[in-house]
Amino acid sequence: MAGAEVGDEQRGEDPTVNALCARVAALLGKEAALFLPSGTMCNQIALAVAARPGDEILAAGNAHVIGSEGAGAAVFCGAVIRPVPTPNGVFDGATLRAMLRPAGIKTPRSSVLVVEQTSNRGGGTVWPLATLQDVCGIAADAGLWRHMDGARLLNAVVASGTPAADFAACVDTVWLDLSKGLGCPIGAVLAGSAEFIAEADRWKHRMGGAMRQAGIVAAAGLYALDHHIADLAQDHLNARSFAAQIAGLPGVQLLSEHIETNLVFFDISASGMSAAQLVAELRHLGIRIGLEGPTQLRAVFHRDVAAAEADLAADAVACKLRPNR
Repeated sequence: MAGAEVGDEQRGEDPTVNALCARVAALLGKEAALFLPSGTMCNQIALAVAARPGDEILAAGNAHVIGSEGAGAAVFCGAVIRPVPTPNGVFDGATLRAMLRPAGIKTPRSSVLVVEQTSNRGGGTVWPLATLQDVCGIAADAGLWRHMDGARLLNAVVASGTPAADFAACVDTVWLDLSKGLGCPIGAVLAGSAEFIAEADRWKHRMGGAMRQAGIVAAAGLYALDHHIADLAQDHLNARSFAAQIAGLPGVQLLSEHIETNLVFFDISASGMSAAQLVAELRHLGIRIGLEGPTQLRAVFHRDVAAAEADLAADAVACKLRPNR
């Protein structure tokens, strides 16, 4: 990063940013790509380009664009998001078809489909390629723009063995996060057609996402793409190991029967302890875990958590939840 060749990113003159964008566009099989500070900005720019005021966006009820982006679609493009019911963030074509509204002047115009790969609050669930093709084919036939929230797309690639470009071929726009499993300090890359990226770049400036010598962080993305993708498999193993160790604890219920990637959601309602209390007690031990609700938690495994540390975390949860501790 310190040795990255840099230039004015706003003017398209940073060679390291340009190299990263070309690399991600090729990886995803798209014409062009745009470097952005965050994945949320990727989602919001894509929706701002694709949807008009008064339109309806369809996404899983537990999608990030609904629950974790400050109602951005309502703010930036004046659209409403209609939740598709699904327990794990994945749904089939028949479910989508039933959600599509007939054309009429009194109803919102369904214009965009969002799929999240992997589904975060679905427990890190991978959209199977066949299911994705089915859903996106129906969306395309209905004239919907198809957008993929690719926060953990490479986790899906590693877990399924499906190339990123095959997943991305199902959608019009897709982005790749650099700051999650890949371990970079900042950034995401949004990809699509050259025409889309030109319009997305306008929104990037509107939202304050344009940067100057951004090559210093883009260089981290290039390094991660070269060295960190295969390591995601270890994160998945650590998540499964942690889940297996806490599954038999009194008062613990795993919220996913099968841990596919690097996320473990669990409920401790039967333990007599609140999730907030467990989070606080684990933090005193140097273990940070996500608070998802009054009794629900999310454990995220990444390259900074070794297998031995996953075991220590499981032991700590067991200790804190053990009766008469």
